[in-house]
Amino acid sequence: MYSFNPFQYDLNPLHQLPHSLQAYLPSALRATPPPETYLAQAWTTLSSPITGTYTSVRHVMDAFFALPVLSFLFIPAFSSYSTSLNLLFFYLTWSTLVLSHPPLRVEIIGTLAVRLLFYVLPSLFFFCFDALLPSAAESLKAMGDAGLPLKGAKRSRMKETGKIVAWSLGNVLLSVLLQAGVELLFTDALGMKSALKVTTTLPMPWGIAKDLLKAFAMREILGYTLHRYLLHSSSTPLSSLHRTWHHALSVPYPLTATYDHPLPHLLQTFLPTFLPALLLRMHLLTYLLYTALLSLEQTFAYSGYSTVPTNFILGGIARRTDMHVVCNGEGNFGPWGLCDWVCGTSVGGDVGEDVVEEVRKHDLEGKVERGVQRGRKKAAGAMNGGFGGKGKGRGKAGRQES
Repeated sequence: MYSFNPFQYDLNPLHQLPHSLQAYLPSALRATPPPETYLAQAWTTLSSPITGTYTSVRHVMDAFFALPVLSFLFIPAFSSYSTSLNLLFFYLTWSTLVLSHPPLRVEIIGTLAVRLLFYVLPSLFFFCFDALLPSAAESLKAMGDAGLPLKGAKRSRMKETGKIVAWSLGNVLLSVLLQAGVELLFTDALGMKSALKVTTTLPMPWGIAKDLLKAFAMREILGYTLHRYLLHSSSTPLSSLHRTWHHALSVPYPLTATYDHPLPHLLQTFLPTFLPALLLRMHLLTYLLYTALLSLEQTFAYSGYSTVPTNFILGGIARRTDMHVVCNGEGNFGPWGLCDWVCGTSVGGDVGEDVVEEVRKHDLEGKVERGVQRGRKKAAGAMNGGFGGKGKGRGKAGRQES
């Protein structure tokens, strides 16, 4: 029975003949495919970017998670058959991805996927947890119920919070689009190499570690300088925008790490993050790992929780972020607080105090002292045992001579 399909129509008159007659026709005539309608062409045009993007995201994530990070980092030290197979599968997946997709698409889709997985989705989870279970979240917040933006909030407050969340997500997308613009400027307009290396060659573990250390150091210095002298100087319009947008927050809470006017956000967050990668011309895999670490840092630094993973590092960053927002930007301008410690602009405790507190917490001085005492006892016992053995040997020899 004939059924109408709006995406396809049949202009071949031979297809209107009875099937008994069509059987005697040449197969070439019977197999003539009907042309696509304009509606089908429009559907293909609209759906192809979505399907292509989904395929690229899936391939990037397969390549990114195909190899355990620790196994990759310690391949030279701990070689095994399983690690070698993981590396082989990872190389094949990554090579297939790079060779079958344009480099720009791999870079942008990979960056966007990492930001979604390590910043947007965890922050949305924390935000929903604070909103749906405020009594449980309050006990985890460093600022108590003040860190719950939707607890007892009126309609105007909820509307303002929704606006903050929307701007935060918009700034994430803006940063990725600006990264794509920089790549197009380098490759198409200027005819230069891409800002990041997108090749089938895998970076070596030592190269990854070296690039990460350089990038974090450059980000700390650049972020501190721009944040302190451009965004907290009373003589610049950027400082006014930063103060009326970001510092309108009373306390930090999930998804506020990227909340700011777009111009201050690009200066404070995007430029200190992407410029070191551009100057070092990082491999894309190194850049994705770098972006993942920074995304996790933003997630926990602005979560508002008093206890976070690796409390010595992320906990100190979170405490200094809280004080920066609460004190309306009087100090703590650097991402990690190292430049604040050197320049004396720390507020509410610096990195040095965090180190001292961590030493006291784990009783490192006592452990070192006890280790030294045990070493001395072992050395003294070894020396006494050696002298005793020699004396016994002399006694035996004397008795044999007599």
